[in-house]
Amino acid sequence: MTFNPFAPAHKLAAAIRLRKISSQELLDAYLERVERFNPALNAIVALDIGGAKKQARAADRMTKRGESSGPLHGVPMTIKESFDMVGLASTWGRMDMKQHIPSADADAVKRYRAAGAVIFGKTNVPAMLADWQTFNPVYGTTNNPWDVALVPGGSSGGSAAA
Repeated sequence: MTFNPFAPAHKLAAAIRLRKISSQELLDAYLERVERFNPALNAIVALDIGGAKKQARAADRMTKRGESSGPLHGVPMTIKESFDMVGLASTWGRMDMKQHIPSADADAVKRYRAAGAVIFGKTNVPAMLADWQTFNPVYGTTNNPWDVALVPGGSSGGSAAA
């Protein structure tokens, strides 16, 4: 891949619309990084690879027709574990919610999807999103990518490490 996968989201969406990179290629690059780095980091705690690949293919078909689904057209991304997303648990890091699989997406997830985002996973959070570090009894500790002896911080620690 010759395109920078770490570019800002608006530049990634523009590159997809201009066919400099496909949504599928960008998703594959991110999934390769998840496979490579996440075991040591524990930043991403749930994946929807099948759903994301389906969304990326749809975005790429739209691109070929000259259409766009919105400002985040085809951009793969993750969301915090606390946001409800159909098919993936939303536990807030609480053991008593470990089996909670929402039947509807949270408003934020709906808005990301409406803007064209391809959501491929959920990132770790501290229990109840209420700590200075990212640990919970459901998913464990998220480690800092620069020094795995440290944590990346609190509420959005999984997002930050990812």
